[in-house]
Amino acid sequence: MSTPEITLNSGTTIPQVGLGVWQATDEQTEHIVRFAIDEAGYRHIDTAAAYGNEAGVGRGIASSSVPRDDLFVTTKLWNSDQGFEPALAAFDASLARLGLDYVDLYLVHWPLLDDQRLLRTWDAMEEIASSGKAKAVGVCNFEPRHLKLLADRGGLLPAVDQVELHPHLPQTDIRATAAELGIAVESWSPLGGTSGSGWGPASKPNTLLTDPIITRIADRHSKTPAQVLIRWHLQNGLIVIPKSVHEDRIAQNIDVFDFELSELDLSEIATLDDGTRVGMHPDEMNLGAP
Repeated sequence: MSTPEITLNSGTTIPQVGLGVWQATDEQTEHIVRFAIDEAGYRHIDTAAAYGNEAGVGRGIASSSVPRDDLFVTTKLWNSDQGFEPALAAFDASLARLGLDYVDLYLVHWPLLDDQRLLRTWDAMEEIASSGKAKAVGVCNFEPRHLKLLADRGGLLPAVDQVELHPHLPQTDIRATAAELGIAVESWSPLGGTSGSGWGPASKPNTLLTDPIITRIADRHSKTPAQVLIRWHLQNGLIVIPKSVHEDRIAQNIDVFDFELSELDLSEIATLDDGTRVGMHPDEMNLGAP
């Protein structure tokens, strides 16, 4: 079954499930991107300048059998390159590393703690969108106040806000603000993060994949806990980009269109909302900014 798509406010469409490549090496990325496209049926790949694997994504795409225009590629502007001229130069550098003429979505990776610099960055994002070298532009980790800052500025609104989002942290306020503004929401760490301790001051090891509620629901549907969690994102209208470097899991993570979570399933998952984060809160992070 083909992956459903969401129409963005830019008029472009984005596959609702994609492959995330955070923490994958450049060499791993080349292999898993080609596998994901050719063997597992993915058409959406999400990377970032800060991941250090844009070149691997580009090689994986180039070695696949699927035409570039049938793929949706996202990359992101790192914090040290925020501002008008730096953002324009960083975007061109990302395209060069990817070996592509355009990307489908270009995102500001973090809002940082400097609203004026953020607005200069967004001026650059508008110019990038106007050039056609990014079919859509958006943001990551923007809280409601950041989204309202751009809305009050006037002009182009982000097409997407990519944020940490999973049943422990369903981001109700961000989703409500984004819905009001016509901004799609995309989930990073959609399975609850890694088995490590996370990287925020209040983070904890991922427990969602072994949570008794999730495992019980998975048993009901003869699916894996990861598939249940991905299905939860889909049924909440979210874009979801699970990451793996294992071929079997990459294939399983997109095999989620032959079942639906029931109202009982969804109500049980709702009880997991405890505000627990994997990463740092955007208002506490200025990492990489000069």
